[in-house]
Amino acid sequence: MRFSEILGAATATDGVWSTTVGEDWLQGRSLFGGMQAAIALRAMRSLVHPDVPLRVLQTTFVAPVPAGRVAVVARVLRTGKNVTQVEARIVDRSETAALVVGVFGQARASRVAVVPRAEVVRDEVHEENPPPPIVAFAQHFDLRRLRGDRLISGSRRTDAVLEIGMKDPGAAVTEEHVVAIADAPPPLALAFLETPAFGSSVTWTLEMLDTRLSELSLD
Repeated sequence: MRFSEILGAATATDGVWSTTVGEDWLQGRSLFGGMQAAIALRAMRSLVHPDVPLRVLQTTFVAPVPAGRVAVVARVLRTGKNVTQVEARIVDRSETAALVVGVFGQARASRVAVVPRAEVVRDEVHEENPPPPIVAFAQHFDLRRLRGDRLISGSRRTDAVLEIGMKDPGAAVTEEHVVAIADAPPPLALAFLETPAFGSSVTWTLEMLDTRLSELSLD
């Protein structure tokens, strides 16, 4: 099922947001972390005015989230003059499986006006190794390694540039798409390995330096 279809099917009942995610979005025995964070963001978005963009997303993965129905409970922690902070919890049998905090902020006048620019890479393109079967979610993304070494290559290189697209044809880019794509790249440390090994993220933080989503493409 496509990403936008899963998020579009999310509904709220008695304050609990839920949607259904298939096994094709699994990452090992848990749902892909970017999908978890995106569903949590969809629940948080219902509590914040759509004109107030997401600035920071902080995620802690507490326990595996299986495929199937994913339930999220969200609440506003504080609303100030310009900033609203919201908490969302993915719950599984009343236990917290993931904790997500979103920081939404109004634009403010500033003397600092620096817009990040995409890096132009002219290095040789290296096609990424096919992901192992356990990484089912990878089928929803296209990934090319423009700089850096392949996974499990015994590398000691500490820089990499990846080109990533999501297979969600016809969908307009949303904050949820950006969140999922941000979590799609494999950890750089996996290139250091010489033999396959398991790995997982416990926490990660995303800062939205540019909120002009209309200028982005999923391709």
